[in-house]
Amino acid sequence: MDFPVMIGHKHIFKRSPKISIYYPYVFGLPNLHAEYLINQKIVATLNAMVIELGFHDENLIEMVGEFEIKTNERQILSLTLTVYSFTGGAHGMTLVKALSFNVTTGKHYELKDLFLPGSDYVKQLSAIIKPKIAEWEIPILEEFTQIREDQDFYLADHSLVIYFQLYEISPFVAGFPYFPIPILDIQDIIQPKGPLEILLPF
Repeated sequence: MDFPVMIGHKHIFKRSPKISIYYPYVFGLPNLHAEYLINQKIVATLNAMVIELGFHDENLIEMVGEFEIKTNERQILSLTLTVYSFTGGAHGMTLVKALSFNVTTGKHYELKDLFLPGSDYVKQLSAIIKPKIAEWEIPILEEFTQIREDQDFYLADHSLVIYFQLYEISPFVAGFPYFPIPILDIQDIIQPKGPLEILLPF
């Protein structure tokens, strides 16, 4: 199944407090169990996000959510869910969570699933990211050492994109630091037949 999967969207809407959240779902997959697993994971992730950002908070003033498809080809679906909430104060808060799936099996990939078992992917990815922080003059809260084993990521444009949440390594004004890493640059440690190998440029 190399063609793009069909994706629809649903809308959660409420006037007071102002809530408008769009999120995706997949449909028409030959494997209905895979379809169920993907949609279940999307909803569970979104639920956790909105709760963390105060969906049930009596001080909630506004909550807005959207999604973006990053990759939809060669059996791989990678997307981001973004939710912003405002409960008062100087500014609101935003979360971006990424999900990557094999649409044939419904498998949800964690970062460790992309690499050979035993490979020190944390060290290798961190060594790529650290000089970019300096080169791009990204302000940081403290010296960067390494990414988490379960660092946020998505797949796009033949690249693995590692990113950090607000305040994770940098002040609010810096936004979300994103670091695209070409798959070709790390192909020595990628999992055979895994999503990175599948997405290698021809």
